[in-house]
Amino acid sequence: MYSPYLYPKPGKTRQERAIAKYLFVYHGGKNPETEAEVAEVLDAWGSWLGSMGAAVIDGGNPVGMSSTINPDGSVTDNGGSNPVSGYGLFEAPDLDDAIAKGRACPILAAGGSIEVAKAIDM
Repeated sequence: MYSPYLYPKPGKTRQERAIAKYLFVYHGGKNPETEAEVAEVLDAWGSWLGSMGAAVIDGGNPVGMSSTINPDGSVTDNGGSNPVSGYGLFEAPDLDDAIAKGRACPILAAGGSIEVAKAIDM
């Protein structure tokens, strides 16, 4: 039985064929203020995550205020100039596809941004 994960196709390595994981790190974004806004935001996130189906590995969560541990061991509170506001982990065949998925994310409509990074399997 042929398995694309076990036996490379000509001209492609196992890594080139595998679907990659991408970490989405959300920054900023306006928090909803009313119950109606909360419901609208939750619906938007649910629709976006649902539209990606099996590509969603971990839909993620919002996060609280962060602290940064510096090389000298000191701690900086409040996440710096662009604090993290949440995360998600998704599958995509390449960075372009991951970016295309991210462009539909509700955080952008709330004024936030997304940092997209390929997770390296070790």
